[in-house]
Parts: sequence; structure tokens; C-alpha cells
Amino acid sequence: MLDVISKTFFHMLAGSRTAERLATRYGMTRPKSFGRRFIAGETLDEAIAAARAIQSQGMSVTLDQLGESVKTLSAADAATRGYLDMIAAIVGSSVERNISIKLSQLGLTIDRAVCTDNVRRILEAGGPLGFFVRIDMEDSPTVASTLQIVDTLWEHGCRQLGVVLQSALRRSEEDARALNAKGIRIRLVKGAYKEPKTVAYQRKADVDAAFQRIMEVLLREGTFPAIATHDPVLIDATKRCAADHGIARDRFEFQMLYGIRRDLQTALVAEGYGLRLYVPYGRQWFPYFMRRLGERPANVGFVLRALIRDR
Repeated sequence: MLDVISKTFFHMLAGSRTAERLATRYGMTRPKSFGRRFIAGETLDEAIAAARAIQSQGMSVTLDQLGESVKTLSAADAATRGYLDMIAAIVGSSVERNISIKLSQLGLTIDRAVCTDNVRRILEAGGPLGFFVRIDMEDSPTVASTLQIVDTLWEHGCRQLGVVLQSALRRSEEDARALNAKGIRIRLVKGAYKEPKTVAYQRKADVDAAFQRIMEVLLREGTFPAIATHDPVLIDATKRCAADHGIARDRFEFQMLYGIRRDLQTALVAEGYGLRLYVPYGRQWFPYFMRRLGERPANVGFVLRALIRDR
């Protein structure tokens, strides 16, 4: 029950203009401001510097330009051009060629055809240069459209493409099997959106149980799956499943979010597991930040202490 209340509360805050103005005022102003715990920076240069530092610790990265639910096609075009700029900047750096994108940022909720074309622009720019592009999964009303776009692009030969599934959604186990059959790479997460009980599990125990079932399907049948969790219980379950089925460590990877459970990050690398960090950046960081707090309310104490210090 506590996890549901927490997610509801922070979902509400994410839509508050007052909370956003306050957070924007204090969240990223200093090197140790609270927003920088979970956000690599507001600029692409800051994100690339953070990615280099992460890679020096033996971890992989995927960069994400924050922003979602644009209201105009011009904003979707601007976001697309931002990703094209990211690709060019990464090519000129030593950072791994791996990025994540959100379809609502590229016009999904305005015009699906335009959104598909925007994704194609990104893939056509990055594909010949060896980029892998992961499509993030958003709230439940966008899931079917997201998977249809992935399927369309895959059928047109876009192979440097993957997608995210959320174990909180009841449909995800079936989706995982369908995507596995095509060879599409999946990142499995629990899910940070507040969803109705008709489409999503509400109890943490049910979300975790679904995560473990889907994880086992991905390890046995998937193509280089990414198991994205900060939960030590689910991490241990993944290790056991891989060992029990003779699945080598180079056939999957763990993924975590920038700034969360650094102790587990270090431990996994030390044990020889592949670990990739999701590295978000940009000025539109507030909704993402609120979802991180909703997932792990223990982070609130850190934020409050940082806010008092910055004031």
C-alpha cells in the first residue's frame, strides 16, 4: 500500500507548476544540488562528461535527452533534432553509441505517422554509425502504439532497435514472448507510472512476481535482454536463473539508473556482470525526477537535506 501511495503522491507533484518552479530554481544550480543526484546535467556536454566518468569505472551507458508529452509537432521536431545533435556529439567523443528515446517526446500523442518518421530519422542517422536505440515505454495508453511503431520499424529492417517492457503492466509477459520471437531486444523494468488496476498490478509483491517471471522468459528466450532493477532480491534471482540454465554473463546485462544504488552498481561490476547506466540530461528533468522519488521514497530525505543546504 505504501508504494501505491508514494507513486500517487509524486505523480501528482510531477504535474504541479509550483513544485516544478521551486525544483527548477534550486535543483541544478550547484554541483551538489539535489537534482544532480539523478540527472547528469542540463546540457549535452555535461552528460557526455558524466558518461565518460561512468565508463572509466567499467560500466556501459545509454544517454537520454529528457522531455516528454510534447504539445506541438514543432516541439517534436526540435526534440528529434536534439537527438541528432546527440548522435553527432557522441561520435566526436569516446562515449558508447547507445541512446534511449521517448516517443511522446517525438510526437506520438499528436500524430503517430510523424512520430514514426522522427524515430526513423534518428535510426537512419545513428544506424550506419553503429548506434543502438532503445525506445522507452511510457504510460499504458501509449503502449500499443509504441509496440506497433517498433514492429513497423523492425519489419522495415531497423535492427539496431530495442524496447522497454514494464512488469507492472499485465500485458507485458505476453508482449515479451512476442518480441522475443522476433529477436527484438528488451529492457525489463518494474514501471514508474501510476496505472489503473484494470491494466496494471497494484501490489509491489505482484509487480515483483511478474518481473521475475518475465526475467526468466527473457533470459531463456530473449536476445541480449537488459534486466533493469535496483532490487537486490530480483538481482539475486536473475543471477540464480542464469546459473541454473547455464546462461553466460555475456548473454545479458543489468541496467540501473544514474545515481541510484551506487553500492549495487559497484558490486555487480566487481562480480564480472555487465552493467549499463541510464544517463538522463536536459532542462526538462522535473517529471523524470518525480518518478524516481515515487519509486524509492527513501530518496526524499536526501533531497530535503540538499534543498536546505542549497538555500
